[in-house]
Amino acid sequence: MINIGVLGSTKGSDLPSIIGSINYGKLKGLAKISVVLSNRENAGILKKADSFGIDNHYLSSEGLNREEYDNKLLETLNLYNVNLITLVGYMNILTPLFVNEYKNRIMNIHPSLLPSFPGLEKQVYKQILDSGCKISGCTLHFVDKGKDTGPIILQKAITVYSNDDIEKLKERTQWAEQKIYSEGIRLFVLNKLKIEGGKVIIENDNHS
Repeated sequence: MINIGVLGSTKGSDLPSIIGSINYGKLKGLAKISVVLSNRENAGILKKADSFGIDNHYLSSEGLNREEYDNKLLETLNLYNVNLITLVGYMNILTPLFVNEYKNRIMNIHPSLLPSFPGLEKQVYKQILDSGCKISGCTLHFVDKGKDTGPIILQKAITVYSNDDIEKLKERTQWAEQKIYSEGIRLFVLNKLKIEGGKVIIENDNHS
């Protein structure tokens, strides 16, 4: 059983699917969400966590530089004995200090097939649509010191339709995100993910 710490700044759309997998699905008996933390006081993800009875906290960054704030995060995560961190719409860039502390133990979901279209969510969707791409999707990856550059764990593709707008593409992308986030966590818990040469190798896994 591992303890997951979730960092989020927005609505936390992917959080309920992870919780559902922990309560009823492939993560049952393998993991639990110990705490949800946000850098935004009124973030929807805090309300979602509260509705599921999960400890959650708003941590203010007022008067703190980036390293001081990340130290504040680390102190709180340590109180909950967190083994794995999942980012769900977390809008801060983590400092090298934080990444080193949880090296290869921070997962992030990105709304494109990296390395194509890195960056902020709304810009990503617009760039995908403007590019005329016929296939998009999402990427679950480990966080490193770069921006959307960490080792890729899983990807899931979706079709981009000619009548798509940002909201339609976002809705289907989030559906894909919810399919792979829990699976990536499961592979991590079962020690099936190995990093070699900057790439994630998924060891033999009979579970589909």
